[in-house]
Amino acid sequence: MKDDYAIKVSNMTKTFKLYSDKANTMKERLVRGWKSKPEVRTVLKNINVEIKKGETVALIGVNGSGKSTLLKLMTKIIYPNKGSVKTNGKLTSLLELGAGFHPDFTGRENIYFNAAIFGLTKEEIDKRLNDIIEFSELGEFIDSPIRTYSSGMYMRLAFSVAINVDAEILLIDEILAVGDQHFQDKCFAKLEELAKSDMTIVIVSHSLEPIKKLCKRAIWISNGEVREDGNCSNVIDDYLKECA
Repeated sequence: MKDDYAIKVSNMTKTFKLYSDKANTMKERLVRGWKSKPEVRTVLKNINVEIKKGETVALIGVNGSGKSTLLKLMTKIIYPNKGSVKTNGKLTSLLELGAGFHPDFTGRENIYFNAAIFGLTKEEIDKRLNDIIEFSELGEFIDSPIRTYSSGMYMRLAFSVAINVDAEILLIDEILAVGDQHFQDKCFAKLEELAKSDMTIVIVSHSLEPIKKLCKRAIWISNGEVREDGNCSNVIDDYLKECA
């Protein structure tokens, strides 16, 4: 029987080593010593989460709770210190503005560059090019170097490519917040459409009202641990009560 999970996180812990500022002068080095011991910070502790294929799930929590780190672990940009993170299906992500883009390429050139990273051939990108440009609403700016783009224009291009690469899993980290209201609404409408398909969507966002409409399930991360996992509206209400 084929596994029906899209993402499975098992007994996963992630730590980072933080180093204090190094001494810059000989005097400072003699006073402080040549080596400083790193501080080990546990960002996520013993996380167990399984997301089934076709689910649309929100990760919520205060800044610094570990949401974005968990998303990066799912993309395998970083790896856990303990436990495992498994994905089952072709994955695309929108984590940081400009990731996967070359600043000296035009928007059009970056569509080919970025989509190729996700495994599309030139012929496949050719067929999708007009749809990507049309959705992005970048107009004549599509042939300008993207180093000249605003953060909102970056987001338009990145989102437009991500929804056109035939991925089975889409991970989004708060990137939609940088766009104007019109394009944010357009993106959420597209996500609602994708949520009705077989695509698995995991989204980190502080825009909780749209998230309630988009997601059926929410996972509340607090101090690096899963505080609550269940019905989206219920989890968000509990989260807001604590924040208040």
